[in-house]
Amino acid sequence: MPDTPTPDIPSPDTPSADAPAPPGAAPLALELLVHGVAGAAPDELLGDPRTVRITGDSTAAVFRRTEDADAEEHPERYAGRPVPEAYCWSRLTSGNGTRALWLLLLPFMVANLAHWARPAAPATTKSPRTVSTYGLLVRILALSLTVLLIAAACEVALDLLAWQCAGTATCTGSRSRLAFLAADGGWWGQPGRRLALCALVPAALTGLLWYLSNRTWSAYESQSPPAGTGDPDALDDTAPALGRPGFWYGRRLVARLRAAHTAAGLLTVAAAVAAPVARHDRRAGAPGPAAFGWAVEALLVAGAVTVAWVVCRRGRTEARPDHRLDRAAITLLPGGALALLVAVLGYACWSRPGWQSTGGLPGDFAFGALMLAQGCGVLALAVVARRLHRAAPDPDAALRGLGGPAVAMLGCALGGVMSGGVARSVADWLDGGATPGMADAPLPGPPVLLSWQAAVLPPLLLVLALLAAWFAVRGARERRRLAATVAAEYPGEPPDRARSRQIAGARAAAALTDSAPWFVGAVSGVTLLLGAGALAGAWFSGQVPGEAARGTHPLLESAARAAQDTGSWLIGFGFLFFVAWGRRAYRDPAARRTIGILWDVGTFWPRAAHPFAPPCYAERAVPDLTWRMTGWTGRTGGRLVISGHSQGSVLAAAAVWQLPPGARRRVALLTYGSPLGRLYGRWFPAYFGRGPLTALHGEVDCWRNLWRATDPIGGPVRLAPATGTASGGAGEVDRGPLADPVAYGRSARHPLPAPILGHSAYQADPAFAVERDRLLVRLAAAARADVPHQRGGPPGAADHAAERAAQHPRPGVSAPRPPAPEGPPGTAG
Repeated sequence: MPDTPTPDIPSPDTPSADAPAPPGAAPLALELLVHGVAGAAPDELLGDPRTVRITGDSTAAVFRRTEDADAEEHPERYAGRPVPEAYCWSRLTSGNGTRALWLLLLPFMVANLAHWARPAAPATTKSPRTVSTYGLLVRILALSLTVLLIAAACEVALDLLAWQCAGTATCTGSRSRLAFLAADGGWWGQPGRRLALCALVPAALTGLLWYLSNRTWSAYESQSPPAGTGDPDALDDTAPALGRPGFWYGRRLVARLRAAHTAAGLLTVAAAVAAPVARHDRRAGAPGPAAFGWAVEALLVAGAVTVAWVVCRRGRTEARPDHRLDRAAITLLPGGALALLVAVLGYACWSRPGWQSTGGLPGDFAFGALMLAQGCGVLALAVVARRLHRAAPDPDAALRGLGGPAVAMLGCALGGVMSGGVARSVADWLDGGATPGMADAPLPGPPVLLSWQAAVLPPLLLVLALLAAWFAVRGARERRRLAATVAAEYPGEPPDRARSRQIAGARAAAALTDSAPWFVGAVSGVTLLLGAGALAGAWFSGQVPGEAARGTHPLLESAARAAQDTGSWLIGFGFLFFVAWGRRAYRDPAARRTIGILWDVGTFWPRAAHPFAPPCYAERAVPDLTWRMTGWTGRTGGRLVISGHSQGSVLAAAAVWQLPPGARRRVALLTYGSPLGRLYGRWFPAYFGRGPLTALHGEVDCWRNLWRATDPIGGPVRLAPATGTASGGAGEVDRGPLADPVAYGRSARHPLPAPILGHSAYQADPAFAVERDRLLVRLAAAARADVPHQRGGPPGAADHAAERAAQHPRPGVSAPRPPAPEGPPGTAG
């Protein structure tokens, strides 16, 4: 993408000459619908099978009903009602089959989430050093995951295949495809040459990761925001970050991290090949090759230091769209690493007659050092996060500020399980019916640490089962408590025990979402402790658990062998299930959509820590919405309600944050089933905590949020007690809990049982239309103030709908309040 700024779009403060509102007519109103997880077709959102694409492409676009395509030319047709249009973005996360391969990038995605899950920084300090330290630690942990993945590929290709299997006649004899690698197989029979050949596998994997990262950046994240958008006041580091002009365009950091991680992967492959070759040359006493080996190792150390310096150099720049590139780093760093790898491969191919491969490659130390570094990094991250939380306490923050370290621990654990699963599965295949690492196995097998990691899986699953049982018992108790009061919420209905239990069960199940942080914290803590035990057992014993416990008490010996065998089976089964799920998603669009739901939540955030994580769809969707809202309000002078459901409400809020003040005066925000406060506010308090959401409420003209007690995802937005707006506090935003179901039992109005809707069908609730129309009514004053020649007409359909809803509220639904007094633009609550 060119490094030139994008052209300006029409200013929302000065409507163009072709603004369609004639004298005496009310400004046109637009309702922009944004769907949530799992997506929705345009005809479903608009309620009409005849739709037309207004703007966009096959990946993400804005649609209208066919009859509304020329609404701007005939505003008189829409007196008292808005023009509906839908922004559909589901193909950003579940488009073609290649997205199923993103499952392999799951640890990278989780590590990237840890960057954004930091506690909020104190508002009185600009760019605190603690925040920079937090980001630095997460980037280092992310780099360790890349090294771990490539090291696992080296373990399979170099150690298990090229070194162990090819060096054993029994292994190569039963596998004809590997016969050319045997010790007596000819030119490739020497260990160094086998290592050089098989090193192409992890090198190709590194190249594939670089290619995917570069390709997805061009397809998803290379969308610059409109020039002139963003709040000028948001340039301050103490202002909400999501309002900064460069938040959704981090090209410079992603390019620099991509180069560093690519170089780290190539250097890992080079080190895995050079270490055994240089060790042999020093033992053989060959002065020339030994000197070259020392030089190669020195260059590897220098390359590792350079990679670490590039990763640690700086974080994100959000004050403006960062179009600059560190061309020296992104060109010379991976290029130099590739050149060094080629030199190492040539060095390994040098003839060394008589060299035989015995035992295993020195991988125990490498994997142990990685695991120890990750554990220490997570603990250091916890210290920094706790310090931030104490400086700016947030009662809603997950795990009292430790949500980020807990997520980082899960990312490291996923990386360890996936890498260990691949190595263990290949070792089991090569060993036939034997157990890798045991005395009767024909091959030494993978590093003993991987066997210890597999052995701790059964205790971890037992802990998970106990936690799940505890939450189930707690949910059952909550259901019994709620069932006693459900019938009272529907006056005049005879109590029905079964119906009450059904409704109470839905509410209790939805409430379990609020306990998720403690569940994640418990799993992360247990994983850290078990991982430390596995590392200690591997280093002190030097044997797999079954061999280390041989000769001890029979009960201990049986338990160790059972844990090792069960863990090996579980990790192999999990890896195969993972691959099968990915293949099914590649072929089945329905399964691919299910995986897309996972990415809807996990890839909302930019790739600030790991460049190989799945791409951030919000860096395409948020500029799309910002362009649409800014351009439409500036061109027509009309009023707009952006209506977001579930994850769509997060996109809508992020886009509203990016609007310039002139456009924001004409935009209202309607969210429903929204995770803004319940999930994002807890896990990402620095960006969606009470402070930032309260600031958003003060900046947007008006905002309403609908929620249900039966919704496991949506909830209230939890604003601070005072918002600084003219019309009040948090009660001005939330309306709920809405009645769900709308009817308790059968009646003349509801002859069939009403369903429990939970997270779906918010638009079918009468409260949706009432609140949307009230937002449009409150925006009308601002629109008339911007166009002085316009006159207010008689009340339209929006006013009548609001009045009817106020006169006939449904049971269990909070009645709407009268419209607040309309003040000057930008001050309405």
